[in-house]
Amino acid sequence: MTGDTPREVIASLRRYLEEVRETGVEGLPLAAPAPSVSVVEASSAPAASGEARETLDDIRREMGGCHRCALGAGRTNLVFGVGNPAARLMIIGEAPGRDEDFRGEPFVGEAGQLLTKIIEAMGFAREDVYICNVLKCRPPHNRDPASAEIEACSSFMLRQVMAVAPEAILALGTFAAQTILSTKEPISRLRGRFHDYHGIPLMPTFHPAFLLRNPERKRDVWDDVRQVMGLLGKEAPGKGDRR
Repeated sequence: MTGDTPREVIASLRRYLEEVRETGVEGLPLAAPAPSVSVVEASSAPAASGEARETLDDIRREMGGCHRCALGAGRTNLVFGVGNPAARLMIIGEAPGRDEDFRGEPFVGEAGQLLTKIIEAMGFAREDVYICNVLKCRPPHNRDPASAEIEACSSFMLRQVMAVAPEAILALGTFAAQTILSTKEPISRLRGRFHDYHGIPLMPTFHPAFLLRNPERKRDVWDDVRQVMGLLGKEAPGKGDRR
């Protein structure tokens, strides 16, 4: 419309609007809509100044009686997470087992008892830390989680991390570490060093259930948790004081 007079421009716009109205459109937006953002992207972005951060209760309410994957049909209880919602240390495992499914709480079986001892050896009480799993429902017969189950549940785990905002994360076992870090590298290579997870130092280590079958690897786990203790300013006992 370059060179048109203002009167001609207005007339052209009027004709355009009349044509649009004839198609059934009653109005036009004043600005282009903002691009859509996935749940994971939205939750991982820092809250705007003055905006309240999403809480664990918010996330649990949104999950409701979750049936986003097939595991929901066979569970006894959804196992969301437990502990201090402002914990300095967050511990993430793979998925609930039989005892956890029955009680609705993560790490309450024999492996959970060993985890409690590890937590206490680090100088924390169990209620001081926050504990959850990547999956919130038990896979049948404790099989490995399927990709569809991971896709349906892992975004909630990330949102839990962002809600707690811990200073460090301890990832227990191959599945948890590989899922969180999006890698196929074995736990034997992942453990022993910190990895960055959305700006939070994450230490992978062996799962307590693995330690029950392979007690000789407890020394490796103790080396891993001592690094976490050092990061958090906890006094780490010397090598001769390992439990």
